[in-house]
Amino acid sequence: MPCEEPTLSTMSQHVESPPKATLLYTPEQRVRRDQTIWTPVQGFLAVFQFFVFIVSVCLVLRCLFNGEGAEWAKWSIILKTLTLYTIMVTGSIWEKVVFGKYLFASAFFWEDVVSMVVIALHSVYIASLFFSFLTLQEQMLLILSAYITYVINAAQFVLKLRAARLQEARMKEMNNKENAAHPCAIETSQGYPA
Repeated sequence: MPCEEPTLSTMSQHVESPPKATLLYTPEQRVRRDQTIWTPVQGFLAVFQFFVFIVSVCLVLRCLFNGEGAEWAKWSIILKTLTLYTIMVTGSIWEKVVFGKYLFASAFFWEDVVSMVVIALHSVYIASLFFSFLTLQEQMLLILSAYITYVINAAQFVLKLRAARLQEARMKEMNNKENAAHPCAIETSQGYPA
C-alpha cells in the first residue's frame, strides 16, 4: 500500500511535544549551547573550583579546630574566591550566548540568585582581610557558611544539568517513536518516493 503524503494537519495529530514552558533549552538554545566555547570552559572551571574547594575546606577546618595553618587557609580561600569570580564572569558570558541575558535567564534564575549569595559571602571575607572587622575564627565561620552555600548552588546546577540530559533523552525517544510510527514522512523528507 503506497504511503500517503503527510500534511501539516495529519503530522500535528501525531506529534506530541512537551509544552515550551517546561523546556530547559529551546532547540535554538541547545545548538548555541553545544557550539559555544564557553560550555567546555564552564565545565573545566566547575571541576577546578570543586577541587580548590575540597582542599580549602580541609585547610579551613584545620585552622578552625587546631588553630594551625591560618596562612594556608587564607590563600586557599583567596584562590577559591578568584576561581568563583572567574566562573561567574565566564558563566555570564555563556548565559548571554545561550539565552540572550547575562544573568537571571529564566532557565537558571534561582541558580543565579544563590550564586549571588555565594559571591557576596566570599566578597565579605576578602573585605575582612583589608579592613580587619572580623577575627580569624569569624572569618573561618563566614567562609564555611559561604562553602555550604556553594555546595547548595553546585547541587542546583548538577540537578539542572541532569534534568536537561533527561529531557533531551525523552525528546530523542519521542522523535524515534514518531519516525518509527510514520516511515512515510521519513522517506518523503529524505527525497525518496512516497
